[in-house]
Amino acid sequence: MSSANESATAGFLVWRLSMKWRVAVDRAVAPLGLTHAQYALMGSLYGMARSGRQPSQRQLADHTGLEPLYVSKLARALEAAGLVSRTRDPDDPRAMRLTLTEQGHDVTGRAITVVQGLLDQMLEPLGGRTNPRAQQFTRDLATLLEAPLDPHAENAENHEEQS
Repeated sequence: MSSANESATAGFLVWRLSMKWRVAVDRAVAPLGLTHAQYALMGSLYGMARSGRQPSQRQLADHTGLEPLYVSKLARALEAAGLVSRTRDPDDPRAMRLTLTEQGHDVTGRAITVVQGLLDQMLEPLGGRTNPRAQQFTRDLATLLEAPLDPHAENAENHEEQS
């Protein structure tokens, strides 16, 4: 680890790693006509479909952490490209259900292979994807993602302490 990274905060390192990952995925999936965000949406759709789910745009937004409006824009662009199908939910006419088209399945499968290669590269310093150290890192990331973040909570606590 470089000396600059040794003195960095966890927040800065998470940001740097997320930017490094986003750029790498963008570059890796660009030859397939995708961006990182489009890959995230299509990869999530692929996984959800494998478990028998046909998510709404809102459910996909919740799953990916992307804003619902952004998911809607991505879905429209992917639909125009012939990769995703959007249909009205029969139980909620305001909701749109998303599925991958046959072409979308093909592109997503190829993108997953490419991104898995990147994941292998990223986790190699931790011993590879199946190494206990890498598996613990993945569990730690999941724990951090589940922790609530409220930008106003600290301000409220500091205000109460000062009162």
